[in-house]
Amino acid sequence: MEDGKDLSRSLRSRHIQMIAIGGAIGTGLFLGSGTAIHESGPSIILAYTITGIFCFFLMRSIGELLLSDIRLHSFIDFIKRYMGNKFEFITGWTYWLCWINIAMADLTASGIYVRFWFPKFPQWATPLIIIIVLLITNTASVKIFGEMESWFAFIKVIAILALIGIGGYLILIGYHGGGTKASLNNLVNFGGFFPTGIRGFLISFQMVLFAFAGIEMVGITAGETENPKLNLPKAINSLPVRIGLFYVGSMIIIMSIYPWNALVSSQSPFVTVFNDVGIQQAAGIINFVVLTAALSACNSAIFSTSRTLFALAKGGNAPKIFKKLGHNLVPNVALNFSSMVLLIVVVLNYFVPDDVFKLISGMATINFIFVWIVLIVCHIIYRRTRKEKSFFFQMPGYPFTDYLTILFFVSVLVILMFDKSLFFSLLVSIIWFVLLLIIYKSKKKRRQNYGKSRE
Repeated sequence: MEDGKDLSRSLRSRHIQMIAIGGAIGTGLFLGSGTAIHESGPSIILAYTITGIFCFFLMRSIGELLLSDIRLHSFIDFIKRYMGNKFEFITGWTYWLCWINIAMADLTASGIYVRFWFPKFPQWATPLIIIIVLLITNTASVKIFGEMESWFAFIKVIAILALIGIGGYLILIGYHGGGTKASLNNLVNFGGFFPTGIRGFLISFQMVLFAFAGIEMVGITAGETENPKLNLPKAINSLPVRIGLFYVGSMIIIMSIYPWNALVSSQSPFVTVFNDVGIQQAAGIINFVVLTAALSACNSAIFSTSRTLFALAKGGNAPKIFKKLGHNLVPNVALNFSSMVLLIVVVLNYFVPDDVFKLISGMATINFIFVWIVLIVCHIIYRRTRKEKSFFFQMPGYPFTDYLTILFFVSVLVILMFDKSLFFSLLVSIIWFVLLLIIYKSKKKRRQNYGKSRE
């Protein structure tokens, strides 16, 4: 083990592009979009568009931060520099928990996906196998992580492009799906663009935000990017195109083919479209795609949590052992620790397989929003403290866009507070923040007492 050395800069432009794409496409698009459409109708398109715009502003602010000093490894380091030790401690450990939650949710889902083909296979066994395989590959080299994430993202992109291509063809030939002709008019012909009212539209932001969780992960890769000043701006600036194509494009296609109220909420719209053009194995194909998406999320989680612990350890906010690097310049101790924590989900899937997903997905959404708000605030402080007038990869519309983005994320948090199904997740999140504050104050007091005893 080597201490004090730097992370390997092995991630190439292709890796960064695909990691950014993978972070922008979650399992919710493939599996949960039927439920999202059922609850909000065509207005989900507007929700994705609005959220996409603010996520772009978020990424531009992160990008400007990261490229202001490429010697720092991730946005966690910038939080320490501009907001202090306390915020690094709370935000860093919360971000670690975010990805642990995402991984646990997707590991649980992966156990369900595998049972589609092997109904008698134990639900707890799939997460165990995935954790072991991903730990081994991530320990080997950061380049292997980049390659795996590239292929996972590639499979998701192919599935979406296939949906858009097939759907576009069905619209052109005037296909009759759900008892009506495929047409863009279907977006307003069945109760208007807001058929479930403003309430349905506002509730949809919860699902949309969860779908975008992980979009900031490209900001964790900065310390291992071959040419950050070239690759990061390229990945971030292509974000609007990706969101427009993958989310907005697919939703427009689906609800143009079928009336929003004709879609079955329990079935993926992707399966419905592929079935209707005669692809008999449509359910199996989409099950493979969502399993890939789940593997992608788990792969990203193991990477992100280990690099977050590495950054926290270098800042003195996690045990020093987490900043030790292996011979391949990968933080192996941090990788092993995060993977061991993920084994908890194996136990949960053994004892309470039906309640795990609901238990942890809500917490992830709330905590991700908190981290995003902190990052925007960090960018504002950075701009205020810098005397020079020219900035590399400057945030467009600063400071108006920063404040508007914070207002948007705070508004979504307020909306989530009125969702009864998220009450337990909100309560646990509050307990988590209180616990972190207590631990930080206790740690700070011990340091002060140690300093006095040395005098």
